[in-house]
Amino acid sequence: MDTFALVVTILVALFFTYTNGFHDSANAIATSVSTRALTPKAALAMAAVMNLAGAFLGSGVAKTVSEGLIETPEGSTGMGILFAALLGAITWNLVTWYFGLPSSSSHALFGGMVGAALAGGTQVYWDGVLEKVIIPMFVSPVVGLVVGYLVMTAIMWIFRRANPHKAKRSFRIAQTVSAAGMALGHGLQDAQKTMGIVVMALVIADVEDYGDPIPVWVKIACALMLSLGTYAGGWRIMRTLGRRIIELDPPQGFAAETTGASIMFTTAFLFKAPISTTHAITSAIMGVGATKRVNAVRWGVAKNIVLGWFITMPAAAIVAALAFGLVHLAFL
Repeated sequence: MDTFALVVTILVALFFTYTNGFHDSANAIATSVSTRALTPKAALAMAAVMNLAGAFLGSGVAKTVSEGLIETPEGSTGMGILFAALLGAITWNLVTWYFGLPSSSSHALFGGMVGAALAGGTQVYWDGVLEKVIIPMFVSPVVGLVVGYLVMTAIMWIFRRANPHKAKRSFRIAQTVSAAGMALGHGLQDAQKTMGIVVMALVIADVEDYGDPIPVWVKIACALMLSLGTYAGGWRIMRTLGRRIIELDPPQGFAAETTGASIMFTTAFLFKAPISTTHAITSAIMGVGATKRVNAVRWGVAKNIVLGWFITMPAAAIVAALAFGLVHLAFL
């Protein structure tokens, strides 16, 4: 039964990564597709490859997820907590995907972990949640907004005498690089989040010891599932990010992607903080768009997206707590 529970939990974790991939593929490529810098198929293929590469760039985020947010639970109850956390996250991913809302898969997972841990009587490290999740959740969109605005302002000043048509053509080419950077950052951040969950499951099942390095097969499995999910594509969310917030041109797309990618790499390597790729790119798009004129950004759409950010963690936590209750009744 223990082995069966471990296998099921790992499979559900990999399915979560798959939903994360198609939910968040828009983050990496919506801007380059909407500016016609890349065709959708080429953009998805590039994003899938870069997701795969990004997953192998570090392990700091995975360590934060597996050791820094909740106490590693034990036994069958512990496995039930992880299973319920993943169910909460997957449910929220599917709901927000259906409505085309670019909510955060990361915060759905963290909300699920906290909700299931509380329901299962496991200690939540509130300091870790505050420091590694809540504070970055508020800071990263503000940074994205401000840096996106400044990067776009700098581009406008540097190219103020350039031929507009030539500049746009050059930025279309440059966008393939910035979109690749976004996809690499997405792999670095989001594949590691699932690695952290799988490592927790292996520790609970006594297959791994606390603090052991992440097994290579875990890295490969999580990276592949994220890539497959990305290649499946999340067209509903792509429309929201690529067109409904603001109509982007290639220089704006380049500025937004460069800003988003920079935030993801900085937080992963410097702070080991698992931030939301959704928050990073969406706020960057808003900041870049505001350089046109403030009312060029469709703030009504932006407001709905931000509202989705705030309710993601509590909503996923409630679903995970209910899921744990059902798991407890049925199996524990």
